[in-house]
Amino acid sequence: MIDVLLIVFIITLFYLSIANRLLSYTKVLAVQGVLLFFVVFLQLNEINTLNLVLIMLETIVFKAVAVPMFLAYLLRRNNITREAEPYLPNFVSLLITTAIVIATILLSNSIKDTHLDKMFFVVALSTIFSGLYIIASRRKIITHVMGYMIIENGVFVLSLAVGNEMPHLVNLGIMLDIFASVLILGIFLNKIGDVFKDVDVEQLTNLKDY
Repeated sequence: MIDVLLIVFIITLFYLSIANRLLSYTKVLAVQGVLLFFVVFLQLNEINTLNLVLIMLETIVFKAVAVPMFLAYLLRRNNITREAEPYLPNFVSLLITTAIVIATILLSNSIKDTHLDKMFFVVALSTIFSGLYIIASRRKIITHVMGYMIIENGVFVLSLAVGNEMPHLVNLGIMLDIFASVLILGIFLNKIGDVFKDVDVEQLTNLKDY
């Protein structure tokens, strides 16, 4: 069952590579949060109240609800409906994402470590590199924020790849750091939206300190 959830998670990366509407990005982030909840829930050796609360806080509340809703608010606030001219065509992006997944599979097969869960490792690295690719290949600033969140999901999965027990304190620290970063970037994006009609990263070259 966990493998099926992880495969679905990989499929969301392929969908992100060809998605044009930014609202689709927020929906995929929410889906990834729900998938991570079920993956960690099934991965736990011992289910107790504390573990369940931490899992729900980090995945359902934060990843699947809070951040997607906040990003959707930013989209409405700045009247952004579609991705504005990505640097590469969708088909090329799909090929690059596929190449990333294949490369991580080959890399995982070359690692001889009994403590490493290769399925989690493949999904984690694929997610991290896909997030980096989205940041590098998209013009919208808010898309870079979403790519940052995708990378964080990859780091979360990577913490599961090295052992069965989830390091709660480390993940909570990452969650708080990402939450603060998203809030700061959201405020930054709102300020840019007040000045420029189009929140394109190329507009940053026109910013001046008065």
